[in-house]
Amino acid sequence: MKVLIIGDIVGQPGRNILFKFLEKRKQNYDFIIVNGENSAGGFGINIKIAEQFFQRGADVITLGNHSWDKREIYPYINEHKNLIRPLNFAESAPGNGYTIVEKNGIKVAVINAQGKVFMPPIACPFLAVEEVLPKIKEETDIIILDFHGEATSEKQAMGWNLTGKVSVVYGTHTHTQTADERILPGGTAYISDVGMTGGHDGILGMNRRESIQKFKDGMPARYSVCEENPRINGIEVEIDEKTGKAISIERVNMGYDEV
Repeated sequence: MKVLIIGDIVGQPGRNILFKFLEKRKQNYDFIIVNGENSAGGFGINIKIAEQFFQRGADVITLGNHSWDKREIYPYINEHKNLIRPLNFAESAPGNGYTIVEKNGIKVAVINAQGKVFMPPIACPFLAVEEVLPKIKEETDIIILDFHGEATSEKQAMGWNLTGKVSVVYGTHTHTQTADERILPGGTAYISDVGMTGGHDGILGMNRRESIQKFKDGMPARYSVCEENPRINGIEVEIDEKTGKAISIERVNMGYDEV
């Protein structure tokens, strides 16, 4: 099966290029995952946008440290199992940290976890993922992890910790696509960060002027979404449906005219 995984979608520019891409190409994929935690104005996700993602072909939406920026999503995430937040959030938090979706007779598990290094205090993502794996494996061997973290070392550690146990480990959060995609021993596809879908002539999807000024003077700044040079970032992964092992991994990095 061929899986499309799209990196952090930032604001309307990110949504627009994603929708154009899916309109032309979604039929090429058996399963689609998008990270939507920055899709509503750069901070969080709302119900309207979540519905748009699902309607246009996303099978699962993952989140991250901006999961709760829009309060309206709290009851929605409890009712929609295919919108997931990091597994290692507090047990009392709304929603779930993983989901198992059956599509075309094949079950696919998607897990969302958040790193600890250079991130807000949170429970250990390694232990949280290891705890749920046995239960998930009772239903499927096709398991995909969105590891939302800052540090490349922590992401690589997660990849090696899970090699041969899951199909894909991919990083989100840094908004910068890395060039270290590979199949780890044991058949796990890995990349440190799938990148960002949005305006690439800003800074992490936001307009550069506010960010540069904040670096200069240290004063609070209100960020606005960058609309310059929208690009779509992600990966395509081929997975053996019988074994759950990854066969190939390729990066997606396209501008508006290439989609």
